[in-house]
Amino acid sequence: MAQRRALPKICIALGLPDVPRLLEQARREAESGENFLEFRIDYLADPALGAKAITTFLEDYPNCTILATCRRHQNHGRFNGSIDDQLRILELAIQCGARAIDIEIETAELVPARCAQLRANAHLIISWHHFETTPPLEPVLKRMQKVPADIYKLVSTARKPSDTGRVLAASRLSPKIPLVTLAMGEIGFPTRVISPAFGTLFTYAAPAHVQGTASGQINARQLRSLYRIDKVTKAAKVYGVIADPVAHSVSPHVHNRAFQSKRMDAVYVPLLVNPNQLRDFFQFAEALPLSGFSVTIPHKRKIMRYLDHVDPLARRIGAVNTVWRKAGKWRGTNTDAEAVARPLAKLVDLAKATVLIAGNGGAAHSAACAISDAGAKIAITGRNQDRVRAFARTLSAENLTLAQACARQFDVVINATSVGMWPNVNDCLFPDKIPGEVVFDLVYNPLETELIRRARAQGKQVIPGVKMFLEQAVRQFEIWTGQPAPRAAMETAALDALSARYLEQKK
Repeated sequence: MAQRRALPKICIALGLPDVPRLLEQARREAESGENFLEFRIDYLADPALGAKAITTFLEDYPNCTILATCRRHQNHGRFNGSIDDQLRILELAIQCGARAIDIEIETAELVPARCAQLRANAHLIISWHHFETTPPLEPVLKRMQKVPADIYKLVSTARKPSDTGRVLAASRLSPKIPLVTLAMGEIGFPTRVISPAFGTLFTYAAPAHVQGTASGQINARQLRSLYRIDKVTKAAKVYGVIADPVAHSVSPHVHNRAFQSKRMDAVYVPLLVNPNQLRDFFQFAEALPLSGFSVTIPHKRKIMRYLDHVDPLARRIGAVNTVWRKAGKWRGTNTDAEAVARPLAKLVDLAKATVLIAGNGGAAHSAACAISDAGAKIAITGRNQDRVRAFARTLSAENLTLAQACARQFDVVINATSVGMWPNVNDCLFPDKIPGEVVFDLVYNPLETELIRRARAQGKQVIPGVKMFLEQAVRQFEIWTGQPAPRAAMETAALDALSARYLEQKK
């Protein structure tokens, strides 16, 4: 049997339709420092040419490790040949330099002797995929272990958070059984980041600037620089943000940068939780275990019923954006209110200020509670007068139409609506003169909204929305860790991520 060396932690999955493009992308990855590549030769019209391309590639990059896969179409691959043809191609791939091959269990259990022959000269990975759900994994693993192999790969599809939890639980078996475990789909994304820390041998990543071969793959650069997959250990504390949608969130950039700055063994991941999955999510959170998480749309109100303790301010606001576990209990608070008050307090004496709040949603409620507690005199405006009137009544605040508000002058104007948010970047709630000396726009995508741009032009003092985003994230970090937040590092991460996101959206 060939000498076994440990495989690298990240495998770049390359599924290209022709050999020139396969080799081009493989070279790009190798030049960027990646040294473990999967050649999905079943993507090619002639997989044998893909096997031979391994030799061509390794002549220039001999330090790279190639995993060859030729999955049959019966098992969601693209190879239409027989099992005998499949195994001949994989044998050729080994002869051409592949150090590992992947054979699906449906094939392997029919030809265990042939698999043993191939295993003598390369790592043998036996794989199982379920493209619909995550069934019980223990029977699957018992079935797979009937065929001796170097690695067993379990890949399911996560439809709910507890599916992700079960896949992560399976990855903890890796000290006893050599495993690669993944859950496909956006809900299963955390498995791609956390499984290696829990013991799975490696994870898969998409190539740079090319679509991956499975749902949920991201590129290796993100896994290394954003999620620090090479640094996170089994003892790491896990945090996240729950939302639907969640892919747009820049919170992972901000909090992971903070953990990196403080050299903490911790990771923060996006957690897609559908509106009807909160109960299931808490099963996942308990089992992981999750140390804390951010909460955003659409869960800020409903999350409260699942918490053991909600602080008085969050109850007044009627929303929680920060949850953590203490003494086995889930606790919730709202850091948005402080995130509004703190930047404003640097510019005005809130106890003596008049403040106009535009909006009636969760952000408006947070802003109103914060500045009313500071003693400010509040007026509410917005486009839906019925909601504005009801909101103003709860605060004993003045309610104004937009026309009435524009005819007045306030010390502070806070935009707590979505007006001006991407993609409607040219919209502004106030068409002409902005009726305030300090203008705080809670919208942070784009970084400079039309309201902020006009306020600057009118000589106003401005507070862009990223300031609130940063302040609430800083407070979350401090609640979770008990340490001072690395504010400068978090601000840089937020600005970098938001700028990159905006440029992507404009393409």
